[in-house]
Parts: sequence; structure tokens; C-alpha cells
Amino acid sequence: MTWRRWCGVTLLATALMAGPAFAFHGGDGTGPAPVVAAEMAQRLLDAGEPLSFIDLRPAEEFKTGHLPGARSIPFWDVLKRYAEIPRTGRVILYCACPPNEVQPAYQFLWDHGYRNVSFLGEGFPGWVKRGYRVER
Repeated sequence: MTWRRWCGVTLLATALMAGPAFAFHGGDGTGPAPVVAAEMAQRLLDAGEPLSFIDLRPAEEFKTGHLPGARSIPFWDVLKRYAEIPRTGRVILYCACPPNEVQPAYQFLWDHGYRNVSFLGEGFPGWVKRGYRVER
């Protein structure tokens, strides 16, 4: 983990832990972030469902390639840029990290009233591995 990423994770985790409760939420508010498989996300795109992909990777990584139509909001920017994330429609967070590293961002969004957010289970590497379209 890079120094900048560690700082972002630490800042977000600290802010979350300072809140009234620090419990991971799922689709019903009780467990981990709901996971969407890459295959399902691709099927939804193919069916024409509007998806909002939020890329949590550093901006430099985003520039080298990202999911179709994705918006870059690096992990450490979620606290200050969360209002840019749509509150309606399906929102899928992703990065190039294990699902548990996305949990604090999901938790923060849940605590701010977002009920439309899930996580791309295998992240960007899984998307690329399947040969799905990537924008640059």
C-alpha cells in the first residue's frame, strides 16, 4: 500500500469511527457492502441499464484505463466529494483492491443516506481479466 493510499484509508477510517456507529452495512444495512459480479455488471450494461461506476483508484491509475463511463473519485476523496455520487440509479464502486478495503467508503456513503451503492466484487483487475471493454 502506498503512503498516499494508507493516509486516505486511515483518514476515512478515522472519520467513520468517530461517528455514532461503526458497523458494516449490506443491502439491508446489516452486513458487508453488496457485491456485484463483473459478469452481472456487464449484463446490465448490455441490457442498457444506466450504471454509475465510481473508480476509487488513484487518478493516475484511472487515466490508464477505467470501466465505461466511470467517474474518478479516489478513495481518499470520498469524504469531500461524495455529493458527486448519484443518489438514484445503480452505483457500483470499484478499485484494484480487496472488497474489505472498499468497506469504509461504502459505510460512509450508507451513513450519508446512499442506498443504491454496491461493489464490483473482483474490481478493475477482474473486469480486465474477462476482456470487458475499458475506456482510456
